[in-house]
Amino acid sequence: MKQTLTLLFLFGILSCQNSNQDAVTSEVINKSYVITERQIPKLDSTRYNVGFLIMDGVYNTELTAPYDIFQHTIFRENIKAMNVFTVANTMDPIVSFEGLRMPPDFNYKTDSIPKIDILVVPSAEHHLDTDLEDEEMIGFVKRAAKEAQFVTSHCDGAFVLAQAGLLDGHVSTTFPTDIDAMRERFPSLDVRKDVLFVHDGKYITSAGGAKSFEAALYLCELLYGKEIAGSLADGLVIDWKLDEVPHIVVGEN
Repeated sequence: MKQTLTLLFLFGILSCQNSNQDAVTSEVINKSYVITERQIPKLDSTRYNVGFLIMDGVYNTELTAPYDIFQHTIFRENIKAMNVFTVANTMDPIVSFEGLRMPPDFNYKTDSIPKIDILVVPSAEHHLDTDLEDEEMIGFVKRAAKEAQFVTSHCDGAFVLAQAGLLDGHVSTTFPTDIDAMRERFPSLDVRKDVLFVHDGKYITSAGGAKSFEAALYLCELLYGKEIAGSLADGLVIDWKLDEVPHIVVGEN
């Protein structure tokens, strides 16, 4: 009987130890996932504000290629550099198509968004279907584009611009294998193939992929000149020669 009681007592101690250990482990795990206080980006009022529209399924390259180019402008002297930030419909982490997790800087549903001088719409997984049914997102794009100096898209981001009616009367392009789909969905649009980007008015549409770098460098050359654009390209080991890049500038002689 004494042996039985002793065993039960020891079992109770071990159980309590295990329970306490589980509780500590759970507490540590929970703490490791605690989201720190939100850090709102400090925007330099002397710079261009560049807003990147992101959502679940955004493709890494179409986001990071122009982001890299534009972010590096802060390391150049005597130019109006760029504040870069992301905008989404949530403050929860956005998960890219390739699995990259990133917290947005602003939520267009709840935040007062700073005036966007350059709107960037990277491609996302559902830009050919369900994303185009998101009226709130399309509404944000329309509002931001109205005040923006430039609106750029990469790959299928052009579908979002087209759905918002922004490409009506403009020449554009998109991901090479989706050109026919864009022409079919938006039959009134002039969608070009065999080019890496098109600049028409305030709109710059890009074929996307790794060629998103070219469209971003083009905009930098437009704003800052050939020397600065070349230095940005050199910093990312990109061979940049605008006259060798297949592109269209509408109205250019």
